[in-house]
Amino acid sequence: MSDLPVAVIGAGPTGLAAAAHLRTRGRAAVVLEAGPSAGTAVRDWAHVRLFSPWRELIDPSAAALLDASGWQTPDGDRYPTGGDWVDGYLQPLADALDPVVHYGARVTGVARSGRDRLVDSGRDGASFVVHVNGRDGEERIEASAVLDASGTWSRPNPLGGDGLPALGESAARVTYRVPDLRDPSTRDRYAGKHIAVAGTGASAMTALVALGELADEAPGTRVSWLVRRGSATNAFGGGDNDQLVERGALGRRAQQAVNAGHVRTSTGFRARALVPHGEQVDIESFDGQRVERVDEIVAVTGMRPDLSYLSEIRLDLDPVLHSPKALAPLIDPNIHSCGTVYPHGAKELAQPDAGFYLVGMKSYGRAPSFLAMTGYEQVRSVVAEIAGDHEAAERVELTLPDTGVCGGAGLFDEDESAASGGCCGTATDEVLTIGGTIRG
Repeated sequence: MSDLPVAVIGAGPTGLAAAAHLRTRGRAAVVLEAGPSAGTAVRDWAHVRLFSPWRELIDPSAAALLDASGWQTPDGDRYPTGGDWVDGYLQPLADALDPVVHYGARVTGVARSGRDRLVDSGRDGASFVVHVNGRDGEERIEASAVLDASGTWSRPNPLGGDGLPALGESAARVTYRVPDLRDPSTRDRYAGKHIAVAGTGASAMTALVALGELADEAPGTRVSWLVRRGSATNAFGGGDNDQLVERGALGRRAQQAVNAGHVRTSTGFRARALVPHGEQVDIESFDGQRVERVDEIVAVTGMRPDLSYLSEIRLDLDPVLHSPKALAPLIDPNIHSCGTVYPHGAKELAQPDAGFYLVGMKSYGRAPSFLAMTGYEQVRSVVAEIAGDHEAAERVELTLPDTGVCGGAGLFDEDESAASGGCCGTATDEVLTIGGTIRG
């Protein structure tokens, strides 16, 4: 099978980095992107500024490939928007990888050649077959290995507090993205309205900041913040203790927006139903709380992986997160604390069907807080394993910035104030390595 390409699903940051590492090691690749261009998902949030600086958003092997094409390296200390990331790095990288990147190529299935999920005989020696609906119709691509870097962007979690859509959610005015208030029509849609924001992650913080600024400028604009946990204490992050400076600053700005009086917080609020009142809705929770006369809903409650096209691949996934089982204990928000993710690579990401890997955001399943440099280190290790360089694959190194805040979803129904700072204190650099040198 060494003559067959490695199939990479998704032309986002992790998928393109995988292709760059494959080229560096002299292995053929084919990158299958459902969208019309590189970084399709990132383009959907082009208006949002990242809290990672440029130096943490560029894969080293990709940079070497781009440098050879005369690419201008961005200022490593600057913080780009999603649009900057696409225009200044992702699309140029995809262009440099040409012709291996195929756009409009939606993967509909992955299997072992001639064998369904039940067949053991000859399975490990069989190639993979990737079923694709492309611009020229249906296609079957034979591959020696498959890296699924398709992310989770296409599968946002619903507003409903039980993981399923709330009653009436499909008929309500709900957006599952941070609205771009720079766009005049979008701004008009939210100005002077009652907006409910659900979620406590970075996207929710970004939405609270943007809508708080809108409320300062557009009279009548007010925000109801729906927090599923029993407390919002840790929602704003670690502030000055966050080793990602801009992530800490985002939390502080969100807290200022709440303190300014434009945002009313409802904790322990797990949406059950949306009851219509003309063009508005009332949002009811499972415990009887009610937020009335809402015009717009921004539900940014996380995302989940699409596993529908992997039904014929043998997967060993955690039953809670839908991440690779060996990775789950490192990222489970029920127990994960202080933002530290221990080194992981090919060993933790491998699946029972040898040669198939979940990488990038998809490898985290439903767990949050994925950083680009995590994906870059994942694919460095995985590609080394595919290339037979087992020593490099095992030499996984990862240094991630501490969030500066402790406690996971295990505190869902509790006041988190007692846990904040309990294991973190003042953040310090923690470098976790297994041999070798540090990579970005």
